[in-house]
Amino acid sequence: MTWPQSLWIKATPVLFVLLWSTGFIGAKFGLPYAEPYTFLFVRFICTLVLLYVLIRILGEHWPTEPMLWFHIAVVGVLVHGIYLGAVFTAIGLGMPAGVTALIVGLQPLVTAGLARSWLGEQISRRQWVGIVMGLIGIVLVMGEKLDLANPEALFVGFGWAAVVSAFSALLGISIGTIYQKRHCTSMPLITGTFIQYLGAAVVLGVGAMLFETREIEWSPTFIGALLWLIFGLSIAAILLLMTLIRRGEASRVASLFYLVPPVTALEAWILFGERLGPMALIGIAVAVSGVALAVKQQKKS
Repeated sequence: MTWPQSLWIKATPVLFVLLWSTGFIGAKFGLPYAEPYTFLFVRFICTLVLLYVLIRILGEHWPTEPMLWFHIAVVGVLVHGIYLGAVFTAIGLGMPAGVTALIVGLQPLVTAGLARSWLGEQISRRQWVGIVMGLIGIVLVMGEKLDLANPEALFVGFGWAAVVSAFSALLGISIGTIYQKRHCTSMPLITGTFIQYLGAAVVLGVGAMLFETREIEWSPTFIGALLWLIFGLSIAAILLLMTLIRRGEASRVASLFYLVPPVTALEAWILFGERLGPMALIGIAVAVSGVALAVKQQKKS
């Protein structure tokens, strides 16, 4: 293995976390100008056009088995349709980007449990300690966002619908990661990603037709957010995620998501003034330590 290739492999998880965290920020910037499903449908249509051009240029092959097409489309509905649709809905209903990221940041715990029962992956005691540390860190960061001692203040600015949406996103991304690992290991990377977005676009397009006005205000802020989400998230981050899933066990890939909430909280503090106090800083340290412990243990197994 050459030095540049080794460096790229080591940098891939870090780059993925940085890109993935900005998805919540991009949603917060763009949602004042378009409804969630409409926003995502436009994003996916643009992404499909770019991916198709890339496929033609590179001469990528398509899956030959009809069932593989089906499985890939299911992953697309779960990972892009349900997950992103629910995340955008939660933020659109008033949930702060940092809080949304913290809820879906519980994914490693859910995915690890599913991976153990569905894929037969062994989760060691040390890795469980890392997962619990990550969960504790997320709770500490959330403590800076929500007043857990005051039920009336628990949902200031958003209601139960936003909370249900955020947890639906958590379930979608967790099941999607496991389903991808179980049924799509032979998926061609680029054409498979195209099929995923196609499945998600169909679902979100139907959702936009049934539940939204489909009106868009094409402001510079919306266009900027849309372009970033297309190139930074839909292209770069998703291809990195698919690469990580194919290269490691599902529970190890999921552990990276523990880093997303603290990074998102930091970005939200810088861009939107969301408070980042001492408890949040402690939570960030605990979560990062938990991720490091879980990933290190996975490498040894």
